[in-house]
Amino acid sequence: MNKADLVAEVQSSLGADSSKAAAERALDAVLEGIKTGVKKGEAVQIIGFGTFSVAHRAARQGVNPQTGEKIQIKASKSVKFKAGAGLKAIL
Repeated sequence: MNKADLVAEVQSSLGADSSKAAAERALDAVLEGIKTGVKKGEAVQIIGFGTFSVAHRAARQGVNPQTGEKIQIKASKSVKFKAGAGLKAIL
């Protein structure tokens, strides 16, 4: 499912009185809220769906697979998602 499919699903859930543009604005607002929360370093928890949080990766040694040379990999941040009980239940 891609974003267009998700917008169509939101539109059908909202009913016949909603437009595709309104459904897309609603989806974009939710995604922006998640991005803003994660950017601040906060966990964004949606009960029944899951939690988005920031994962910190420490600097570490790596190996270039082509040359076998050891390289230093910088510390970084990433987004982590943990599925909630409601989402796990439907799988």
